[in-house]
Amino acid sequence: MSGAGAPLRRTRGDLIATAVIAVVAVAAVLGVVATAPVREVDHTVAEGTAAIPAEPASAPTAVEADWSEPALSLAGAGRPIVIEGVTVVPGEHGARGLAPDGTQLWSYTRADRELCAAGAAWATAVLVFRDPAADAGCGDAVSLDAADGSYSATRSAPAPEKVASVASNSRVGIASPERVELWRSDLVRTVEYGDVPAKQEPDQQPHEECAINSALTRTELLAVTEDCPDDPGHTWLRFQATTPEDSRAPEMAGEVALTAGSRLVAVGQDGAAVFEPGPTPRLRSFSREGTERLSRDVAAAPAIDAAGDTGAAADDRAPEGLFLPQTADLPHHMSWFDGERLYLMHPDNLEVAHVIEDATGTGVAVGGRLVYPTAEGLAVADWDTGKVEHTIPVDRAGYTGEVDLALAGDRVIERRGDELAALRVL
Repeated sequence: MSGAGAPLRRTRGDLIATAVIAVVAVAAVLGVVATAPVREVDHTVAEGTAAIPAEPASAPTAVEADWSEPALSLAGAGRPIVIEGVTVVPGEHGARGLAPDGTQLWSYTRADRELCAAGAAWATAVLVFRDPAADAGCGDAVSLDAADGSYSATRSAPAPEKVASVASNSRVGIASPERVELWRSDLVRTVEYGDVPAKQEPDQQPHEECAINSALTRTELLAVTEDCPDDPGHTWLRFQATTPEDSRAPEMAGEVALTAGSRLVAVGQDGAAVFEPGPTPRLRSFSREGTERLSRDVAAAPAIDAAGDTGAAADDRAPEGLFLPQTADLPHHMSWFDGERLYLMHPDNLEVAHVIEDATGTGVAVGGRLVYPTAEGLAVADWDTGKVEHTIPVDRAGYTGEVDLALAGDRVIERRGDELAALRVL
């Protein structure tokens, strides 16, 4: 046949060309798969739901050593990360979730990425990784369901090279001297504050020239302290909303000029407390509008003195110049460990209720009592009066540093530097 209706005939050359194109396409697909980041992920989820023992109904009178695991010490994660009974154990390239008895439930590692920070919110563990791409920083994040390790959300965006976790029950994010950003449960950013690279619009950041040196958040409030080059004699405390109309444009509330070197140590729903250094150091509490509520003289804070101008930790992952207070929430108090003593504060106005002089870290509520670490073991105290009722001896095998506590079912979890140790309540 001939003419417009004749069928097209494939020549030998057409067949060869088609084969070459197919081979190239397959090779391209295989190349993408071979180099895709997902191939570097080793992800194991839990089989079924672990049985989490009930928390003790009464104050403990004895404990026994149960299990211990090495754990990477990360900036902003001083206390053990325990989420609904599951202990999250950070490692060089990821994390594992353990049941209260130490059984591994899930694991998530990325061989090509270094873990920068870890936090918890919304019953998920949030892991932040360093992207090996040039100038990408610690901007790869994944949230995993704490119960089984399954994916909840992911994000990837440019970030500073070193970051610390900053979190509340309703927000999680990262902080560095350059900037702070917070994310909601799907890891979409709700606010960024500070020096933002590759700005989409000018003049959205009010203090981008300043260096952030501490940051805390709770519900709808983000508080930072920062040093600014045009005012070297002061450190500024500044409050803002966690969910402004435009995440790129912070909605500022109050601000206060403080003595240089002041740092955040607690944050409430509508205010914050700062440690102000000097010949007579003070703890000062301010509303989100910047109005001073309370002030009291206190002892020097070794944790802040040790941080100095070089950061809060000797770990090379910690952002230099950023102070990371060791805090813990209790049923009726907020607490802060200053490196030598434990402060309990009322949550409404952050007034100091008790100062516990023999504490070696932050405590936890167990059976209606405050349990806090001491050099001898675990002290059990009435949080209303601050009176110690008894002390439970604990053998820490020669470890004498800071200890921070959490509760996982019927186990008290201690962080001892680069180790997590579980103590079963008897």
